[in-house]
Amino acid sequence: MKIIVPMAGMGKRMRPHTLTVPKPLIPIAGKPIVQRLVEDIAKVCGEQVDEVAFIIGRFGETVEKSLVKIAESVGAKGSIYYQDEPLGTAHAILCAKDSLSGPLVVAFADTLFKADFTLDSSAAGTIWVQRVDDPKPFGVVKLDDQGQITDFVEKPTEFVSDLAIIGIYYFQDGDYLRDELQYLLDNDIKDKGEYQLTNALENMKNKGTTFVPGRVTEWLDCGNKDATVFTNQRYLEYLQERGEKLVSESAILTNSIVIPPVYLGENVKITDSVVGPHVSLGNNANVRQSVISNSIVQESATVLNTNVTNSMIGNHATVTGVPHDLSLGDYNTLRV
Repeated sequence: MKIIVPMAGMGKRMRPHTLTVPKPLIPIAGKPIVQRLVEDIAKVCGEQVDEVAFIIGRFGETVEKSLVKIAESVGAKGSIYYQDEPLGTAHAILCAKDSLSGPLVVAFADTLFKADFTLDSSAAGTIWVQRVDDPKPFGVVKLDDQGQITDFVEKPTEFVSDLAIIGIYYFQDGDYLRDELQYLLDNDIKDKGEYQLTNALENMKNKGTTFVPGRVTEWLDCGNKDATVFTNQRYLEYLQERGEKLVSESAILTNSIVIPPVYLGENVKITDSVVGPHVSLGNNANVRQSVISNSIVQESATVLNTNVTNSMIGNHATVTGVPHDLSLGDYNTLRV
């Protein structure tokens, strides 16, 4: 089994947090989004993952090495491919064409999920979906009476279905997928100006491939700051339910209260403060005389004499005396 992870964009909706790192490397409960995604897919695959192929922009050697380590953490080989132009989902996947063979999962790296099933690898194709209130921003599927997928519609302007494609797909035959993606590019077949995976899926369906929906228990988006903070909240609850250890033994608490669920990384220092619930503090974060709830504070950040909620504070950033809702990037300082 292979996992193909397109993640080429820097994530404009997540600025300033994506000015220095790509969005999939922003931490959720202490681990990068893409690492959480790869680990969760590996758990539901039901078989060994042999390779994880990442399709990225030119993010640099440090990012590439960290991605290879993520693949190795699930016992797989890590491969790096580049998408230098944002030409659509089909184009992004095809950038990894040398890895598109055999059974594989394609997973776009701006989403997480909660699931309690094992992938049925006997199916020709599985498209993971979730029912949503407003399907217009998403690709959606329509089902027949047997529960098989009959249509793929990209960002419908009129209601056709409320089953949104969450960005995770299983293909039993990766070579077939590669050929159908190549057909789109060779014949310049676009939808809304881009090469779309949904067009390849429609062509495969018309040639007899049976696609079935895969239902997740919960779909967690990381598209913008507020969504990512909420995902961190739900993921902390999920990890707490699983009984995972969330507080490092090297964390130091002095005259402080921690309200679970909270993630505390290595060498975190909390002094005269209240932290939680739903807070993640990265390694070496320092919190003094503050109250923090429902927030992500990244590595080596300092929070002093303030109240913070529904916030993201970047690596090495400093916040002093500024209350409430923040989105502060790496190495920034905010004082009042």
